[in-house]
Amino acid sequence: MPTMLIDQPLRITCVFSDGSRAAFSLDGLPNPLLARQLATGLVDLIHPHGTADSAGTVNHYAQAIRGMARTLAEQGFAGGLDQLRRSRLAEYLMGCSGGREACTRAMVEAFGQAGGSLADGVLELAAGRNFNVQPNHHALPPYSETEWQRLGDLCRRLVEESYAAHRQALTAVAHGQHPAEGGWTPQNLRWLLATIGPVSISEFGRNAGISAALVHRRGGFHDATKALFPHLEVLIAYRLLFGIYSGIVPDGIEDLVTQDVDWAGDSTILLSYVKGRTAAESLNLPRRAVRLLEQWLAHSTLLRSFVPPDEGRKLWLGLSRAGGDRRVRKFDRVAIQRWVVRHQLVGDDGQPLKIHRSRIRTTHEAMRDKSAWTGSGRATIDPNHTPAVEGDHYLTAATAAQQRAVEAVIEDAQHDLLRRSHPPTVITEDEAAALAEGYPQLVADLALDDEVIAELVGGQRDVFTAACGDQLSGLHGPKGKPCPARPWVCLLCPLAVFAPRHAVSLLQLKAFFSRQWQQMPAAHFMAVFGPYAARIQQVLDRFDPAVVTAATAHVIDRDDELPLRPEEMTA
Repeated sequence: MPTMLIDQPLRITCVFSDGSRAAFSLDGLPNPLLARQLATGLVDLIHPHGTADSAGTVNHYAQAIRGMARTLAEQGFAGGLDQLRRSRLAEYLMGCSGGREACTRAMVEAFGQAGGSLADGVLELAAGRNFNVQPNHHALPPYSETEWQRLGDLCRRLVEESYAAHRQALTAVAHGQHPAEGGWTPQNLRWLLATIGPVSISEFGRNAGISAALVHRRGGFHDATKALFPHLEVLIAYRLLFGIYSGIVPDGIEDLVTQDVDWAGDSTILLSYVKGRTAAESLNLPRRAVRLLEQWLAHSTLLRSFVPPDEGRKLWLGLSRAGGDRRVRKFDRVAIQRWVVRHQLVGDDGQPLKIHRSRIRTTHEAMRDKSAWTGSGRATIDPNHTPAVEGDHYLTAATAAQQRAVEAVIEDAQHDLLRRSHPPTVITEDEAAALAEGYPQLVADLALDDEVIAELVGGQRDVFTAACGDQLSGLHGPKGKPCPARPWVCLLCPLAVFAPRHAVSLLQLKAFFSRQWQQMPAAHFMAVFGPYAARIQQVLDRFDPAVVTAATAHVIDRDDELPLRPEEMTA
């Protein structure tokens, strides 16, 4: 065994990936039970199970064990981790240095995840945010443009090749049969694996009616497994490429489950994730990230059908190696660097490129910041130029296609201005005749019949802020799909019809705007919420004052009154 926990005397012996060995004594501590349980968690953090792959790193953990055992013994605590309460652990961690706190948290968390007994809340505390910020932590610089290009090209090539092989394998499965009946052919091997799932070579041999040795000699088993089920090599490429496309924090990507993926139309995904240093967040994914995620779900569908439901919820599901049956639990920086070496991915210095997933996010943000004013990472437009100078010198339409694109942008902008200038559609009486007589153009443009008008007036077509003339029209999303717009967008939508029954929702939204005004810079608020804040007052002014006064009593001025996302909450 590369890493062993020995009881008499208590010590840990390690063999690291470079062949070096080390031993760490934990004998003679005042609380041997606590020391042993922490050491049990430490075993799962050392190579090959974890990322600790040097004597210096493991020594930091050993010092953390000695420190915790001695400190708690001085305070009169003589039990194990199962008797350690959340409050006592929090008190100890607050008094540690940043490095010792991080080591202690990791060992307690590993002990709990390995099945060790912990008191209520202890595991959550250990997995939470550090109380002490570790010093000398500097943000990594972005990758250079050439390194970024090489990394993206490698990931795209692996993803495309593996998915193409997967689709071919599924096609072969449809025409295959049991190897005992149809012979030892690639399509029959794929058919059997698709029937029984990812298994070891000996289990496959039993299902095929031959020995594992004969399976080895005949060949084809590993290629079939590699084609049907995503494995670590492909999983790394998918996750790195998803980070390149989306810019989500590494811990947010790692812990995603399928329920975090919320489709809002055919080409839009709202992804919910947890950012370890803050809290729950959500992101409207870019188009490339949407397509990649859609492809990954298709690529992993067959494998998900053979795993328990709890494990099948994980978004990133794969086998630890091609031709095996063990599934990937977590992969660390060591696994990624081995992947880099295997594929000969080098940096600008000619050495294997060091992959830091947080650096991928940094580069994504840097590229996006640059493209926000130039449109290209290679452009040389000065961001300090005025719009007039940029338009005169850099935005001249040289071809017919460019001219059509510029005209389309202008038309969209003019359309937005006209839509904002139209008065809101407000019905002061709950009668269908009032809508038909007061807004004949609206009725004609939307082709509203008597049934639709009755639904608008009666509340059957209500959304949060108004009644919607047609939620499937596609003004703010794909046609034929429910509108994904936020509640305040309805204020400027030509399909919105406002009635007195919406006064409470409108006042709650107005209170939300007031809270946002207090915490946002004025320029930022006007850019984001300004047009909607002006329109909401226009709508309320057209209501009977008695209706507005009565609705005010139902507004408590809190965020939970509105259907908000985590990032939209006020502080």
